[in-house]
Amino acid sequence: MDQQQAIECFSAMAQESRLAILKLLMRKSPDGIRVSDISAKLDIVPSTLSGHLSVLRRSGLLNSKRNQREIFYSANLEAINDLMLFIVEECCDGNLGSCEKTFQLLLSKTEKA
Repeated sequence: MDQQQAIECFSAMAQESRLAILKLLMRKSPDGIRVSDISAKLDIVPSTLSGHLSVLRRSGLLNSKRNQREIFYSANLEAINDLMLFIVEECCDGNLGSCEKTFQLLLSKTEKA
């Protein structure tokens, strides 16, 4: 991921509803969730939700697929992994061992879930 792509991703997440949408889709990965369910779970009216989903999709953070009349959205895990790597790859002059505590915390949280 280059710097411009990272800026677009962070910009897309820099809004309360969009961040909540992305976190919900992360929880529902890899299968995704219907737009109507996103709207209901986050109490966002469909017209507003559509705009938020468009911003997130344009940034590359979401995938969408149509199943007849319904659209399912899911987090683009590859893009999110690339974004996380973009943040840590230059940490401590590329010595990722210095970030070991961060990685251990992430792993311990996922093991508890």
